[in-house]
Amino acid sequence: MKKTVLFLLLTVASLTVTAQEITPKDSVAFKYGYLSYDSVMIAMPEYAEFKTNMAQLREQYEAEQKRVENDFNMKYEEFLDGQANFPQTILQKRQSELQEMLDKNIAFKKQSQKMLNDAEASMLDAIKTTINMAVNTVAQERGYAFVLNTDKEAVPFINPAMGEDITEAVKQLLNEKEK
Repeated sequence: MKKTVLFLLLTVASLTVTAQEITPKDSVAFKYGYLSYDSVMIAMPEYAEFKTNMAQLREQYEAEQKRVENDFNMKYEEFLDGQANFPQTILQKRQSELQEMLDKNIAFKKQSQKMLNDAEASMLDAIKTTINMAVNTVAQERGYAFVLNTDKEAVPFINPAMGEDITEAVKQLLNEKEK
């Protein structure tokens, strides 16, 4: 029993001494930066080009979908006009053709949406990679432990005395690389 009490006293004493040795002056102060990622992205010429390219691509797919839809509607109207006069085998053949066209149109619409999404993701990845490299450069130059993205209310409060807004610095670096 005495050994246990003596061991506990020594443990508590060593913890007290250790705790007293760690002082606020020994703690490491982290510097950090923060930025609006969206603000940086929107300011880039690549982003404007991306928006233009995506609009053109969407227009092309929409025009093709409209053309295919018009073809289907024309065939369907022809079918409706002649269905009373068609023999059963021709009627079934035309119905199957219409169903096949409809299925192909639906598949094309799904495929075109996937292709648009893939193109958008690919173009945005290139822009994001450029931004990330610029953020990394600014953060390294200024000695930050980390950088926060303030978009979408991800960080509701930042004490400006402890962090620095680097949005403009990143925009400036990206503009310099453009020249």
